[in-house]
Amino acid sequence: KHIKSSCSLVAFNTDQAVCPNSLSLPVPDLVTDLDFSPFDDYLLATCSADETVKLWRVCDLDQDQPSNAEVTLSAADGRLEIVLFHPAASGLLAVASARGVQVWDVTRDTALTGKHTPSVFIPITITALNTRSCLQLLYFKCSLKPYSDANLHLCLQMRQQEVRLWDSRKLSSSLSSLSLATSNAHSFSGSLFMFREADLSLSLSVSHCLTDVSTRGVALVPKLALDVSCCEVLRLMQLSDNFIVPISYQVPRKDFHADLYPDTVGHTPAVTAEDWWKGENKQVLTSSVLASTSSSPLSTPSSSAAPSRSPSSTSGLSSGFLPSPSQSSRAIHSMLGPSSKFRHIQGAVLHRDTHITNLRGLHLTTPGECDGFCANGQRVAVPLAIAGGQIAVFELSQPGKLPDTALPTIQNSVNVADFCWDPFDTHKLVVAGDDAKIRVWQIPKGGLTETLTEPERVLRGHTEKIYSIKFHPHASGLLASSSYDLTVRLWNLETGEEVKRLSGHQDQIFGMAWSPDGKLLATVCKDGKVRLYDPRKSTLPIQEGPGPEGQRGARVVWVCDGKYLLVSGFDSRSERQLYLFSAESLASGSVASAPADVSPSTLIPFYDPDTSVLILTGKGDTRVYIYEIVPEAPYFMECSSFHSSEPHKGLCFLPKAECDVRDVEVARAIRLGKTTIEPVAFRVPRVKVRKEFFQDDVFPETAVWWDASLTAAAWLSGSNGQHHKISLRPNDMTPVSEAPKEAPVRKYLPSSVYLEEKTDEQKKEELLSAMVAKLGNREDPLPQESYEGVDEDEWVSKELTPQTHTPDDS
Repeated sequence: KHIKSSCSLVAFNTDQAVCPNSLSLPVPDLVTDLDFSPFDDYLLATCSADETVKLWRVCDLDQDQPSNAEVTLSAADGRLEIVLFHPAASGLLAVASARGVQVWDVTRDTALTGKHTPSVFIPITITALNTRSCLQLLYFKCSLKPYSDANLHLCLQMRQQEVRLWDSRKLSSSLSSLSLATSNAHSFSGSLFMFREADLSLSLSVSHCLTDVSTRGVALVPKLALDVSCCEVLRLMQLSDNFIVPISYQVPRKDFHADLYPDTVGHTPAVTAEDWWKGENKQVLTSSVLASTSSSPLSTPSSSAAPSRSPSSTSGLSSGFLPSPSQSSRAIHSMLGPSSKFRHIQGAVLHRDTHITNLRGLHLTTPGECDGFCANGQRVAVPLAIAGGQIAVFELSQPGKLPDTALPTIQNSVNVADFCWDPFDTHKLVVAGDDAKIRVWQIPKGGLTETLTEPERVLRGHTEKIYSIKFHPHASGLLASSSYDLTVRLWNLETGEEVKRLSGHQDQIFGMAWSPDGKLLATVCKDGKVRLYDPRKSTLPIQEGPGPEGQRGARVVWVCDGKYLLVSGFDSRSERQLYLFSAESLASGSVASAPADVSPSTLIPFYDPDTSVLILTGKGDTRVYIYEIVPEAPYFMECSSFHSSEPHKGLCFLPKAECDVRDVEVARAIRLGKTTIEPVAFRVPRVKVRKEFFQDDVFPETAVWWDASLTAAAWLSGSNGQHHKISLRPNDMTPVSEAPKEAPVRKYLPSSVYLEEKTDEQKKEELLSAMVAKLGNREDPLPQESYEGVDEDEWVSKELTPQTHTPDDS
């Protein structure tokens, strides 16, 4: 059996049924070997007995797996035994059979080398041994004719397991060899062997750890996936009959030691296959922290590696025993690089008494441009899967179980494309429909008591279905809408008129966002462009630049006081990515990016300008990503993630005034589940003694963005507004910056007390004092002296007189 590992996946061949938590690739014949690309964790190459090599683009478990290989190479060279990616060139693949070796350029589906047939050697493995990126072959001798000698015949029955060390410049003989054991099987039974190259020597030394099950295969996990926080220097994946067992080798250290992790190869190829074939040789760029097995031994005589094992069943391949590169990066940044003061932020669902439960008939297939639901500080609007585009409105002040009977709703008569609350009027809900109309609804005080069928106003102008709608952050009654007619239109809700029409898009508009000052409008489009508009000056974009390459969807939000645009989208491999663009130079492309994961839903961002904290999640996700965005490198500082037990429809964040500052709550959101509406609090952990003070370092004065600063007509005439700011500090709390500083308390005596030299007389005196203290003072009264007896007058003297007994007469 074969097993290979990348930083994210483990692949192995099996003839048994596969468990639900794993995936299967439909290979039509027996798989003889497989290998992951060193530059792409999800690119897997397999060779099989049908004389073909297949390249598979593996997806995560929650996505549809490919039914066919992405590339199929017909080697037509007999049964293929080995397939191996080149360690430095992209798209270069070596394939070996009993007849010889071929090198393929997978990007052109052509073989770069012809067949080479060895005479008396059978190729066992191919590996790159030198820095020139040349392929070297390691052979085991094997005669093509049967032996007649009895001793040699016995060696064939009981195979001698042997390891040899070769010099690639002189393959005529090995430099050193090491015998391990004898076996008549293809696997080591009960033992795993790890080899290390001894210092200043070409000999081999061996250490081993005993295992509980027979080994069918072993894979080495790439260095980029190791957990450096616990000084892990090596990890193996042991394949047995029923389990995949991760075996970790860790150096016992209390703190992180950089000497354990010299430079290692990265994920970026050095040359292309074509350039390598032309003779160009380059080395892969190295990282500055993690180690590589080619540059340093697995262990040194001064630091032994201790293995630790934890069995994991093959049914748990996605259970997370392999740390992802992002987890390793977090450990590195937390120890060596800049870290966020919000890195330990915690998300928690509030008490069940605040939940709205028994939610039924939720519409789960809203368009990708819609957030799925919306909420303000008083109520939440949720789409229902009922004909007529019905929306239910629930009061957050009335939690509890909803009745089983029908609820009053808002009937739009068409399917809902997007909807949102007016930020300056908690009773006004605006809904965009499939009929290219925008309906304005007024919710009565106290919530819905009856079904609404007639909107307050209907906006007409778009000729195609509407994508999304966004309110202006400062001007009351000013609304922007994007549509399939490839235009963005501005509306004055007071008059119901279209006031601006923006053009310049070539494809579907994924998302749009107003700048914090309300002057500019940013859009991200399916045509791969990010555009910036100044609606009052031009109907065409004033800037545009390259956006995400993926075409699944995207969102845009302004960060860092309007200096940068953050776009969440997909890359060319449909993996979710975060991109940061400078608002002053979109044409220069993104200044930084951060990978997320693989999922079909777009990450919906929320940015808190007070803390520079970015919170993202997607529809159907269980994980909420949290970053602190800074205007200089590293730009993205990852914080702790929030995980929910069940997938959610999304999160909608409430005004900052809803946060409980006494509990250091920096953000509050409403989480929409399948049948529940739950408030979620994001808190920054602080020492309990200091929580009695107002944490003014995380609660600066906040803008009152729920109050309008000007009217739509004033903004259209050229005026600009600015929100006033308020302090969230309660009157009975003192800012932590003004709190008295506590004097440090020494827990232990200084070392000078213990290290001070004492004379013999001092030592004798201390010894006698200790003995006396243990024995007690001899002049103290005895315990029985404290006992109380009877009084003197209670003693009575009695005269004892003899008594005579007379026997009875018989």
